[in-house]
Amino acid sequence: MTWAFKRQLIYLGIFVALLLFFGFLVIYPNLNKAPTCVDNKQNGDETGIDCGGSCPRACIFEVDQISILWSRAFRVVPGRYNAVAYLENHNENTAINKINYRFRFADKDNIYIGKRDGEAYIPPSGKFVIFEPAIDVGNSIPIYTTFEFTEEPLWIQVSEEKINQVKVLVSDINLENQDTSPRLTAVVKNNSLFQIPEVSVISVLYDESGNAVSSSRTYLDKLDGEESKEVTFTWPEPIAGDIVAKEIIPIYNIFSVKLK
Repeated sequence: MTWAFKRQLIYLGIFVALLLFFGFLVIYPNLNKAPTCVDNKQNGDETGIDCGGSCPRACIFEVDQISILWSRAFRVVPGRYNAVAYLENHNENTAINKINYRFRFADKDNIYIGKRDGEAYIPPSGKFVIFEPAIDVGNSIPIYTTFEFTEEPLWIQVSEEKINQVKVLVSDINLENQDTSPRLTAVVKNNSLFQIPEVSVISVLYDESGNAVSSSRTYLDKLDGEESKEVTFTWPEPIAGDIVAKEIIPIYNIFSVKLK
């Protein structure tokens, strides 16, 4: 073996050593990277890929589907209706920040007469409503109303502390002038110390058989901590039948409430 060949082997060895050294510097941090909730791997305390455990996103196999209890269209004036879907979230500590949905309407012969798409947030744990106002169906009468979500839900875990602290109470519900110009009032109170923005308040009226016969909605820009506000619902036409129950449902996006 000549000296020149030996020198080439030495240079080659040095080059390979440097290559391995710098390759180690690049690869080692990735091999020892701390688990995150966005690395497309099930690691750390996750119960699925980037979900469950301490990750904000809940795993789809750990949550129950939302129940659609009923969906109906209520006449406001001839040709215009309010649509309501009455739903229940069975998951105590998970909610949805945004999800798309669709109402569909058909007449007495089950002939399709229209639809309305929208976007909603889903509160954690309990019954709630999704409300779509002033749906124009022309001369048709919507007898059948169906409701569906049009995308897969993205469930987000909500801390038990937030759920326990952020509460909205309803009291002093009163319906007047049902046979002429119906007017429903109630008091809505933020029973927490934290401001709740953009509160949608929906009313549902029931007859003696427990059937929903009418619905309306109003808005509150915000409810400050421990603040109470009176809300008012009105109807342009009389409400037929005996109203024996009145339900007021405040809806707000729990993710928009910031705990101090």
